[in-house]
Amino acid sequence: MTLNERRESKTDCRQLIVSGATGFIGQHLIPLLLEENYEVVAIARDEQKARSFSWYDKVKFISLDFHQSTLDFQPEAGASLIHLAWQGLPNYKSLFHLEENLPRNYAFIKQLVKAGVANVLVTGTCFEYGFQYGPIAATAMPMPANPYALAKDSLRQFLGHLQAESSFRLQWARLFYMYGQGQNPKSILAQLDAAIANGDSVFNMSGGEQLRDYLPVEAVAQQLLDIFKSREDGVFNVCSGEAISIRRLVEERIKERCASIHLNLGYYPYPDYEPMAFWGINNKEIK
Repeated sequence: MTLNERRESKTDCRQLIVSGATGFIGQHLIPLLLEENYEVVAIARDEQKARSFSWYDKVKFISLDFHQSTLDFQPEAGASLIHLAWQGLPNYKSLFHLEENLPRNYAFIKQLVKAGVANVLVTGTCFEYGFQYGPIAATAMPMPANPYALAKDSLRQFLGHLQAESSFRLQWARLFYMYGQGQNPKSILAQLDAAIANGDSVFNMSGGEQLRDYLPVEAVAQQLLDIFKSREDGVFNVCSGEAISIRRLVEERIKERCASIHLNLGYYPYPDYEPMAFWGINNKEIK
């Protein structure tokens, strides 16, 4: 039996493990998975936070910090994993990503693969493309330029080598930018919303001329589900395929909120860990 034949023989299993279940993407992805009748095993550190979501009673929840403890769970043969977990963000320059995140995440995924998981989808990052400019396809060569991006790209390569000795499908989904309910409070739109809520008259930001690729988190979750259901190996961009300036993004949010806050452009320098202009090219249509 070939590798693909062994994989396809396991596709009837509906058990789907989601790590980082209570994170920004996980909290939006799990309802979509339940609508598709997957048997979701949700893994996250904070069970109290998990209980705040409507889906909590519809999943098997495991409270775990795999940086501190080993997962005590036997997946069904042929189960799937969507791995969203990653600590230490948004400190992209921290060596923690290489020294702690990389080995811990690899060990966690390897344990599940060795225990019978047949399909693995891992979220990567657009930062893996480094300082490449303009529209970027998923086939572009990775050129990571900070510890976070290097750790993510290294994890992808580690898992590629693991495939040589274990039969599992690997899907690598590089995330571009996103916004929506549950976003990191340090993200620009979350900071803007907080400033508007506080009644601030001024919002300090960079010059705002950076071109980025943004999606609402609900669209990100749907793209991840589509990638997973495609059962295609490989690297994928999770993106809108369109560029928008940070200034325009902020101005549109202010208009949407009917706010009168003034933008103090150029207060902060442009980030030195990303190029001024880059956005994703959508993958071929996923069927």
